[in-house]
Amino acid sequence: MKTGPVLTLTDDERQTLASWSRGRSTPARLVLRAKIVLAAAEGTMNKDIAIQVGTSKKTVSLWRHRFAEERLPGIERDAPRPGRTPSIPTATVERILHLTTLEKPTAATHWSTRTLAKEVGVSKATVQRIWSAHGLKPHLGKTFKVSNDPRFAEKLRDVVGLYLNPPDHALVLSCDEKSQIQALDRTQKGLPLVPGRCGTMTHDYKRNGTTTLFAAIELVQGQVIGTCQPKHRHQEWIKFLQLIDAQTPPHLDLHLIVDNYATHKHPKVKRWIARHPRFQVHFIPTSSSWLNLVERWFREITDKRIRRGTFRSVPQLIEAIMAYVDHHNEAPTPFTWTAQADVILAKVARAKARLDKLPSV
Repeated sequence: MKTGPVLTLTDDERQTLASWSRGRSTPARLVLRAKIVLAAAEGTMNKDIAIQVGTSKKTVSLWRHRFAEERLPGIERDAPRPGRTPSIPTATVERILHLTTLEKPTAATHWSTRTLAKEVGVSKATVQRIWSAHGLKPHLGKTFKVSNDPRFAEKLRDVVGLYLNPPDHALVLSCDEKSQIQALDRTQKGLPLVPGRCGTMTHDYKRNGTTTLFAAIELVQGQVIGTCQPKHRHQEWIKFLQLIDAQTPPHLDLHLIVDNYATHKHPKVKRWIARHPRFQVHFIPTSSSWLNLVERWFREITDKRIRRGTFRSVPQLIEAIMAYVDHHNEAPTPFTWTAQADVILAKVARAKARLDKLPSV
């Protein structure tokens, strides 16, 4: 009578199978499979093994062959199963994905679960599941622009090189101004934060004037040099450069990373730089503020001190800003740049190639 493949066990296999068959902290299905293989290794026929372990001959044959082909790993894990037949036809899924990514609804900029469900003839829950499975979020968007600077690659490599390999005997400073910071006073008191409810503030406000924050963050230690001025012309920029000159060690060269704002390129600014040779200015490409690390610090001060603040006057706003700068400098934390220039350039090339394929608007 046919018994299936003859099984020969190594000592390690026999020991492992014996341990599994005793059932101590072992899943029941693995106990059964171990007993089948041990009995098969003794030369027992399938029908006798089935009676011995209380299962069918088909099950005994399955695991006998599985062990012969894959050894212990073959019986330790279950074979992959096809799963149930999808309730939503593939054509419907593909149509939902096509409409979501390539077409727009009538008189709207993007689909909602309800409008797309009505268009396709399925439930809004179905649309939501398909969107979630494919990582689609039509209700969200973010700003994006590829720089058209003809010297983009050159400027990018220059700035990223300073971030990743700062020169010896020099300081690298990421500089910019945050203009038109408003001193806003709320029209009523806000409700405090309590368990189960967030804090509140009024949607309307009273404007009490503006100020401009000039800031430079030193990349190794994370120290910030900052000042507030009423305007952001070339005169104020020169005053800020003088402040940097006064607050940095005179024997070190200064590499300033700045954007292409006209104030930074004013003839009087250029003449001032020429008279102070330790200042070396590095311009980021146009439309590339993400490359200037001080913008990351501006986000910090906006989120943590300015946006939810109440300021009844510009001096009160300036006092709050400078207090934040002083607090930051007590235990500064530098922002670490990790992206390589080649990786960024490859992403930009892919973005440009994708944009070139899109129809003109």
